[in-house]
Amino acid sequence: MIRNALPLLLALALAGCGFHLRDKLALPEDTPPVQVVSTAPYSELVTVLERNLRNAGARVAPREPKSTGTAAAVGARPEAPKVARLDILSERWGDLPIAIDEQGRAQEFSLRYATIFTFRLADGRELVPQQVVELSRDYVSPPEDATGTSTEREILADELRREMAASILRRIDSVVRANLAREAATPASPETGPEAVPAIDPPPATPTPTP
Repeated sequence: MIRNALPLLLALALAGCGFHLRDKLALPEDTPPVQVVSTAPYSELVTVLERNLRNAGARVAPREPKSTGTAAAVGARPEAPKVARLDILSERWGDLPIAIDEQGRAQEFSLRYATIFTFRLADGRELVPQQVVELSRDYVSPPEDATGTSTEREILADELRREMAASILRRIDSVVRANLAREAATPASPETGPEAVPAIDPPPATPTPTP
């Protein structure tokens, strides 16, 4: 009984803990609020990412309301505010059998979760290029206990979403910090401003008069 309750208690404890980077999320100083967008409707990952972005000190833009077509029809569509975009281009789940019983029935699976994302600034420039993140967790699924397996799988899915959100933000943070470090290490170009003194050719030698 206690053994069966441990995964649930662990999941509840993790759910109450927000994600925190060691420092604030590294973004350019002029970065506008970040809007998280997913191709998957009602994506739970978007909710987790928005919460983690706030915990990491970033500003989060509200989600785009569903268009009714009225404003477009009358030509009065308001200009959208400038936002940075964290685009979740793909979310995929899969269960891979990794063990079978003596009757050939699958009893252990690997739950796979993969996403593709990119991060763009308000002007469309790609701050973080398209990247793939893949995670997995193994779980036991006795054929005669479908109800217990379903509960365990849901707990693992929630855990994978939290880990996926944390992994995405860590990747954004590492890419931005690497760019900043590279810019700081780039040697300065030669001076071309007003303080630079151009070289002056010496005056030609005056010939000595012959007595």
